[in-house]
Amino acid sequence: MRSIELSHIVLYIYSDEADTLFNNFKIFTAMLDVYSSTITCVSQNFSPPQPPPLIPPPSSPPTVSRYELQKRRDWNTFGHYLKNHKPPLILSRCSGANILEFLKYLDQFGKTKVHNCSCPFYGDPNPPAPCNCPLKQAWGSLDALIGRLRAAFEENGGRTETNPFGVRAVRLYLREVRDTQAKARGIAYEKKKRKNVKQQQYSI
Repeated sequence: MRSIELSHIVLYIYSDEADTLFNNFKIFTAMLDVYSSTITCVSQNFSPPQPPPLIPPPSSPPTVSRYELQKRRDWNTFGHYLKNHKPPLILSRCSGANILEFLKYLDQFGKTKVHNCSCPFYGDPNPPAPCNCPLKQAWGSLDALIGRLRAAFEENGGRTETNPFGVRAVRLYLREVRDTQAKARGIAYEKKKRKNVKQQQYSI
């Protein structure tokens, strides 16, 4: 009888512990469900920080050629000449005569020795001694200057048919300066002839 009672007691104890474990397991699983649902809500409402947008590097300004820079300087110089002229000149009223006056005004800043007819070194390309002949602007410099100013005039709103830098009087003056300096300095100005591409190929 005692063994039977003891077995009943043991079974009772085991069944009570099993119920306790089962209840604890239910509580644990319920806590896991709450925890997982909380994690899900947090993950849905939380978004990781986005990286800042990539800013492209600043593009470098386009390089300006030496020709363009010189053309701007020449145009500014001519503008100052018109402003300081007495009486002041207006670009829209400039004529070929005003351009010739401007070219002669530039001679005072020239660096090319042009011999006078009475100079003993007239026509000598390599004079053996210095002389008192004046310094003037070289023909090549004036010719290039007129070309740049002619282009700058039209780029700044001027019309081709009213361009004072392209009139016949200016062309004749440049031709006269070329011939005069060629005789005085003993230097012949010749246009460079461009070789034909086909002739170059055959010569090779």
